Amino acid sequence: MLCVFLTDLMRRLPPLNALRIFEVAARTGSYAEAGVELGLTHGAVSRQIAALETWLGQRLFVRTGRHMAATPAARAFAEEISLSFDRMSMAAEACGRPSVRRILRVNAPTAFAMRWLIPRLDQFHAERPDVEVTVTTATTLHAELRGGFDIAIRRGLAEQSIWPQYRAVHFLDEADTLIVSPALCEKLPLHQPADIRNHVLLGSETRPGDWTDWLERAGLSPLIEQRRRVFDHFFVTRQAVIDGLGIGIGPLPVLQADVAAGLILMPFPAISVSRTGYVALIPFDAHKTSSLTFFLDWLIREGATSRSGCYGASQ
Repeated sequence: MLCVFLTDLMRRLPPLNALRIFEVAARTGSYAEAGVELGLTHGAVSRQIAALETWLGQRLFVRTGRHMAATPAARAFAEEISLSFDRMSMAAEACGRPSVRRILRVNAPTAFAMRWLIPRLDQFHAERPDVEVTVTTATTLHAELRGGFDIAIRRGLAEQSIWPQYRAVHFLDEADTLIVSPALCEKLPLHQPADIRNHVLLGSETRPGDWTDWLERAGLSPLIEQRRRVFDHFFVTRQAVIDGLGIGIGPLPVLQADVAAGLILMPFPAISVSRTGYVALIPFDAHKTSSLTFFLDWLIREGATSRSGCYGASQ
């Protein structure tokens, strides 16, 4: 009798693979983006959605122009499925073997990952040796958010309107100030802000407006005829500063380790420009495991430590 009951119960469940694909499609609002996130073709996503619609006996998506949009009922259904997946994930983690290492996938801007996040990961692993953090980097100007991560880090404000599909948590403030290599500063001293006229100004396409904002804060007029070099990414600009090719505008506390190591100097730490800082982005459908929660709490703690230990960053 029990076997018959279990068989009937299983038969009433929708196809689980189709549910998984449907949830991603409803969240992203696109069959194509769902395919990218899941590693499937557009056709495979469409077939699984069609199979689920057949099982349910109603449409889940309607065509709007060139795109397929989830119906109101489908969106509500997707939210319930997402919560169910979270509960299953937590149950599986609780039931899993303690010795199994959990993998946490983090996506972050290249310079931030290289200079702030990765040097601190040993501290994280010391606290959670059961979690392996894998880091991928974003180098594009607009740093598009796509699948393949558990948590993403971006510069920006923690406002829902900016990140509609993510829970955004601010964890680190940022301020820009002038940076220079010790050798170049000895060769061409910087006693006062106006002395920058003797230097080449190094900039980054990924950080437009840094020089304009700093010059305004320093009370200097735009240096129209000043020699300049612009690189595509800030991590290239940072290396050019260290190599003594010119002076740049750099973020603190991201570069605090370089200052501590004597690779760069901050000749005018009190002249700084506050930035929006960094936020941690967690997809609403992410598996909210204890590893993810711990990593987010750790980011917040490290961000607070960075602020308190960074001279001049808040001035």
